[in-house]
Amino acid sequence: MPNHTNLFRPALGGLTALALAMPASATAQQWETRAGERNWGLDISLILEGIYYNEMSHGISEPAGFDDGHDHGHGDGHDHGGFDDGFNLGHNELAFEANLGDLFDGFLMLGFDEDHLDVEEAYLTTRALPGGFQIKAGKFFSDIGYINSRHGHDWDFVDRPLVNEYLFGDHGLQETGVQATWLAPTETYTKLGVELLQGDNSFIPYQGSGGSHTTNDGDEIRSSFSSVSGPRLITAFAKFGPDLGPDHAMQFGISGGYARTWQEETEHGSGLEEWDGDAWFAGLDAVYKYSSGRAYGHGDWRLQGEYFYREIDVDYQRREDQTTIAGNAQGRGKARQDGLYIQGVYGFAPRWEAGLRSEALGLTNRGLPTNEGSERNFAEPSFGTSYRHSAQVTFRPVEPVFLRAQLSQNDFVDEDGDRDRGLEFMLQLNVALGAHGAHRF
Repeated sequence: MPNHTNLFRPALGGLTALALAMPASATAQQWETRAGERNWGLDISLILEGIYYNEMSHGISEPAGFDDGHDHGHGDGHDHGGFDDGFNLGHNELAFEANLGDLFDGFLMLGFDEDHLDVEEAYLTTRALPGGFQIKAGKFFSDIGYINSRHGHDWDFVDRPLVNEYLFGDHGLQETGVQATWLAPTETYTKLGVELLQGDNSFIPYQGSGGSHTTNDGDEIRSSFSSVSGPRLITAFAKFGPDLGPDHAMQFGISGGYARTWQEETEHGSGLEEWDGDAWFAGLDAVYKYSSGRAYGHGDWRLQGEYFYREIDVDYQRREDQTTIAGNAQGRGKARQDGLYIQGVYGFAPRWEAGLRSEALGLTNRGLPTNEGSERNFAEPSFGTSYRHSAQVTFRPVEPVFLRAQLSQNDFVDEDGDRDRGLEFMLQLNVALGAHGAHRF
């Protein structure tokens, strides 16, 4: 029998490992057949990140109206990605990528920091479907918008934009499901896609059968939510790239999604507040890149922007025991929220670049309906707009390494309409080790 252990010794090379795995009596024909079956390339890469964080002045830490199922706060005087003041092990990634003959590409990425290890992506993509079609299946970042599907080492700033974080979750729209795309046979780049996703994370704070709450009197109130089988979220996107010549490139995108169930419950006083309904979102994105042709990015430009709008349509009720709705206070309402950002990066010297980013969150900002015990108080609260402005300088001594300094001013508004500004400084070191494919457009 072949010694399959030797197949996992990449240092020996593909053919050498196969030779060790083959029995001595193997014929030349068997050799050719098994070599064709086994010669799969496996690329391994490791992204290491360290971040120094300093909250230079403390302002309002959370933008009003955007606590829908996400816990961005940490209760320790700062609220930026869980960083402690001082040195932090940032977000690190270990990736495995292989082609499985002529049929599939396989990809696995593990993300980790000091306290957590998560499977960020694990999927297969087809390689040989006709007509420009491709299927992806597994866990992956959705291709809605532009930045959502890109990992942190591909960003131009230390942190993801507010609109992506607060509308789709701390890690963006990241789900398990199936994606189908079609690359049109046209002279200009045209790609259409649709995704059927489970809807367990990110955009949907799905409760399923829900939980329970124990009142001050010791009575248990169970959630009234009913389970909804997956998939619960469908998205679609289109990307277009006109031909602007060899030095210029541009891509426009439009995307949207519909969640057929959106459930959330919170404890409120002596009872439960429950929201049960559906939700949808839509967005636009655009990216422009200019290559000067000079050494190490000197003179290059990158401009990028996105806008997303989200609407949640829910039934609301407040329950103080297993059978009673408090004050007959129930109704239907909508939450409407949006956000955008625009950023630009310029290579002002070889290996050096600088960038500016401006963000607005909640240009439209109506929250989930609520009630304090009387039908006439039933309302959809309205909140103000929060802003953030950031500047960065990045140095790349060699291509797989960059050092980035970023200064951000948070101009957030709270639920009472008060506004306060905070100032943050971050210094990021990012190193890529091992095989690392070319960055996407």
